[in-house]
Amino acid sequence: MELDPDTCYKAVASHDRRFDGRFFVGVSSTGVYCRPICAVRTPKRENCTFYETAAAAEKHGFRPCLRCRPELAPGHGLADISGRLAQAAATLIDEGFMAGAGVAQLAARIGVTERHLRRLFDAEFGVSVHEYAQTQKLLLAKRLLTDTALPVTEVALAAGFGSVRRFNDVLKERYGLTPLAMRKRAADGMADRLVFELGYRPPMAWGALLGFLAVRAVDGIEQCDGEVYSRTLSIEAGGRCHAGCVRLEHVARRAVLRITLSGALAPVIPQALGKVRRLCDLGCRPDIVDAHLGELAARTPGMRLPGAFDGFEIGVRAIVGQVIPVVQARRILARLAQVAGEPLPEAAQAGLTTPAGQAPLTHAFPTAQALAALPDEAYRAAGVTAAKTRTIRALARSVAAHEIDLDPHAPPEVTVAQLRAIDGIGDWTAQYVAMRALGWPDAFPGTDYALRKVLGVDTVRGMQAKTAGWAPWRAYAAIHLWHRYEALKLQGSDIEEQAA
Repeated sequence: MELDPDTCYKAVASHDRRFDGRFFVGVSSTGVYCRPICAVRTPKRENCTFYETAAAAEKHGFRPCLRCRPELAPGHGLADISGRLAQAAATLIDEGFMAGAGVAQLAARIGVTERHLRRLFDAEFGVSVHEYAQTQKLLLAKRLLTDTALPVTEVALAAGFGSVRRFNDVLKERYGLTPLAMRKRAADGMADRLVFELGYRPPMAWGALLGFLAVRAVDGIEQCDGEVYSRTLSIEAGGRCHAGCVRLEHVARRAVLRITLSGALAPVIPQALGKVRRLCDLGCRPDIVDAHLGELAARTPGMRLPGAFDGFEIGVRAIVGQVIPVVQARRILARLAQVAGEPLPEAAQAGLTTPAGQAPLTHAFPTAQALAALPDEAYRAAGVTAAKTRTIRALARSVAAHEIDLDPHAPPEVTVAQLRAIDGIGDWTAQYVAMRALGWPDAFPGTDYALRKVLGVDTVRGMQAKTAGWAPWRAYAAIHLWHRYEALKLQGSDIEEQAA
């Protein structure tokens, strides 16, 4: 991304949230770098230099601002940067991949050579892979010291440092502070729990996002209570499975989501926060998407593309939900979770309150390995047909064998083709998985009944003609259309008449 200094300075002077996370400003008079929305007095233009990433600012000798906290800035969406592979690598680094791996393993994970990854990364971010990873580890450690009461040893390990001594040395060298000094500055009001804030670029249609998730919430795994979404999750790291719960609350006045994690998830904080970012599409640029969709987005500005905590889970949900009502699909998925999902440890359930009329959070969603091995009678007891059982098992085996990758860094065209090659998975299912599991902004399940009804279109060719102008944001268009369809149903309106 080419940064125009004059445009950047205007954004800094106006504290424009649309640019939050798009660049950082280094201030030579203070030696710190800030987000464009920093509330401090606007620095003089001649003292400002602008950087695309926090890593680039630190490479040039700047320290992170303790007031605006650059580690809280929203990230990039997958379609924001021309180098999708470089962004995929950066996302994996953000989520702690390099805590136990090197550049070669990272390159293999996204399917390129190490040399090619280094070239891509330097071209997109202006820093090396190692420089970017070091900055992300330090910013995560800074966040953990500021926002949690975790012991320094746990902070060092969670951030990916091999030892406390190494952590102390790097922190002192880069930021001029020891861990205890940094914690002392942030000690006031610090609670003994894992609570974080993740920023986004407003507006955000939180009510619409929550409504989408609530309609599809699976008992035992998810809860929606008023303005709060909670669910279970299980993350494998370091040869261990870490299971717990996550709670999401919207703080609109500050343009952040407040995230509360179970203490059992302390070793996998970056991975858990990464899943939240994907689920809520926090890297979205609503100014770009809404402007492109025009009138379609005007009714609900800031609509997000609901992502996934786990791509395989979305695949199973899509298969189970084929040609049956959402309510029936939810019941089947809840029964599958009970028989094949890992029960939540009692410690992870401590302090959880179950909203009235909702089931408690008890199980993680079944893994690919668990559903691949689940016997036919267990599928039948859960209400899964024989045909869907074969399809789920085929997908589970492919994912477990690493033949199909359902993470956001996977190439969407290739993955959609792999999914459609599985008996029982058609275009609707493959496109739905591409939307939510891969976060692909141009995926569009054009055969969907609700989409056809609300658009008043009966043919595939007609659907293509009707939606062509929304590319490359057709997945967002689909979410808007589903939202409109549900609203029209609630109003008792004639959907076809409204579409016309």
